[in-house]
Amino acid sequence: MKGKLMFATASAAILMLAACGGQATKSPGTTVGEGLRFCESTYPYEGGVLIANFGTEELNPLNGEGKGYIVRYKAGEAPQVVIPADGNLSAPKGMFLRDGRLFVCDVNKVVVYDLNQPGAAPQVVSFPEGELFVNDLAADGNVLYASVTNTGRIFRLDISDPAAVGAPEPWLEIPGPNGLVIRDGAMYVASYPADGQTTDAHVIYRIADLSNPVAEPFVALPGQYDGIAFSGDGKSLYVTNWSPAGLSRIDLATRAVEPVAIELEQPLAGPADMTVADGVVYVPDLPNSRVVVFAE
Repeated sequence: MKGKLMFATASAAILMLAACGGQATKSPGTTVGEGLRFCESTYPYEGGVLIANFGTEELNPLNGEGKGYIVRYKAGEAPQVVIPADGNLSAPKGMFLRDGRLFVCDVNKVVVYDLNQPGAAPQVVSFPEGELFVNDLAADGNVLYASVTNTGRIFRLDISDPAAVGAPEPWLEIPGPNGLVIRDGAMYVASYPADGQTTDAHVIYRIADLSNPVAEPFVALPGQYDGIAFSGDGKSLYVTNWSPAGLSRIDLATRAVEPVAIELEQPLAGPADMTVADGVVYVPDLPNSRVVVFAE
């Protein structure tokens, strides 16, 4: 999710991506909205997902109101608040879990909660001044990477001791880094224009060697890319796009882009940081305060 809300129809997304050779596959979707308020990200957790919410009256991804909270959702169960609005989260975004500690991106910081000690004060890892749009997290071993969309930087943090996270260190610059995923030593980055103005630089990037990072375009179709996740079989990437609003699937072997058309009464407006878990895709639709759920 990002600062400017650029809405478009799902059908426009299909037309745009189909021009690259993809054919839309239709998936029946359901929606979850109970207990959610401007939900930006999801993360797999205990057979369901954690959902990060701003909790504010108006949508502002850089707010400082301290109303953010985290909900656990699992099909067939009532939503459960895992982290209440304790004043430490304002616009929670990407998450990462290790050894019972939940890392949450927020404005100019990452907040770390010990889920084994409910109510305990979290660890707050501050970022340098101006690094506001801390957006997503992905780890390789004991190194946690954090994207900052407004400055075009990816930072790395030492998490060898999750109870004492190291200070963020600049690692690589990419235009508008947003969603991050890592597998087999390679990182994929979804690029989003923080000012809402899409350019040819806002594409899907790949960093093949994390020890010698060089960002190269993996899919050259420009967009306002947000969430990114591996498919269940590991052969594809799902990516969300804000303009036009939609979801697509990228074949990792051929780089072919295929639109994913979700059957919904109300189309996606702002698909954000998604999760794929146990054959199910969870896509937060931020402006509509709901999560769209469908089978792969």
